[in-house]
Amino acid sequence: MIDLSLLRNNPEEVKANLSLRGFDLDISLWETLEKNRKAFQVEMENFQAEQNKIAKEIGLAQKNNESIEDLKSKATKISSDLKDAKEKFKTNKLAYEDFLLNIPNLLDPSVPPGKSEEDNELIKKVGKIPSFEFTPKDHQELGISTDGMDFEAAVKISKSRFVVFKNSIAQLNRALIQFMLNTHTNDHGYKEIYVPFIVNKDSLLGTGQLPKFKEDQFQIKDDENEMYLIPTAEVPVTNYHRDEILDSSDLTLSYVSHTPCFRSEAGSYGLDTRGIIRQHQFEKVELVKISHPDKSSQDLEQLTSDAERILELLELPYRKVKLCAGDIGFGSALTYDLEVWLPSQNKYREISSCSNYKDFQSRRLKIRTDEKDSKVLCHTLNGSGLAVGRTMAAILENFQEKSGSVKIPKVLRPFMNDQEVL
Repeated sequence: MIDLSLLRNNPEEVKANLSLRGFDLDISLWETLEKNRKAFQVEMENFQAEQNKIAKEIGLAQKNNESIEDLKSKATKISSDLKDAKEKFKTNKLAYEDFLLNIPNLLDPSVPPGKSEEDNELIKKVGKIPSFEFTPKDHQELGISTDGMDFEAAVKISKSRFVVFKNSIAQLNRALIQFMLNTHTNDHGYKEIYVPFIVNKDSLLGTGQLPKFKEDQFQIKDDENEMYLIPTAEVPVTNYHRDEILDSSDLTLSYVSHTPCFRSEAGSYGLDTRGIIRQHQFEKVELVKISHPDKSSQDLEQLTSDAERILELLELPYRKVKLCAGDIGFGSALTYDLEVWLPSQNKYREISSCSNYKDFQSRRLKIRTDEKDSKVLCHTLNGSGLAVGRTMAAILENFQEKSGSVKIPKVLRPFMNDQEVL
């Protein structure tokens, strides 16, 4: 959630920033909601004061054995007026909160202008794109031909956009997870954290998935709470410090977490339906940092570099881009995308989005740090380190051979009984 003081004092400045995203801030509606919030609050408090006053008068009259009929009539009227005032205040409050929760984050000044991914700023390209003397297969063909992926069984068990990994592909999936976790904990200094895969509504509100992206969530039937499967480890890991005041000397906090991720992919029918690029269930090794505001820019560069290191060690060709205003995520102030080369598509595809949310999430989550005699909101950052399924797809396609076999990257072989080929 953006800073309310900015919205109250500089609405036109906020509107101009958000317009770069293509978001039209309705200042007139905001001013109406803000005006009503104050008016209904005063009205409700006035009726509450009158109700307290009349209650005292009734008590005094009863003590003096005086008639209270007129006072009771007044009390009934005031009670009715107070009920109406509370209802108006509640209705406006819901609209007020919904309005604020659907406003995206303000863009960092360094975000390039643009409307789509075509306008993203290329930072660098790393690695050599492979040249094949044969027509390369896509990862689905390779997965099936090596008897490692079964899409038909997944449909039987669940529905489309799921997959069963088995044999060497299941082993490769496990090896990738272990390799990523080891690298980030041993080499990059992240603390490993294991979190619930089911979260409550407040957790998704805190990180910004609700209410904006409710259609993308898998909701779980629960008699007591509104519960959801996690769309990414970002949600439970960031919420780990919800409602906390952190010691500034402990910052930056750096976490790595492996989890499955669940997304309904609402509205994405027809996109990447082949293979494992866009699934309802997939796995990621997620990096999360909670930073002091003075360090978050530096921490974003480090987090992105840590994610890049995985691609470098796997010897996968990739590029780094800075997302433009029209392509950046709802809650992010600044994002770098890492895109890996997929030969079957003859293009780079996103494998990690590394984002600085600044105080957008921490304002909702009330994650603060001590700062002299006051408390300031922390900055939150996250990025995939990496998306496991897409990494697997890139390995299968980039390391394939004419025979249909696939070379295993050297850094993964210790996790696969020193196998060299799938």
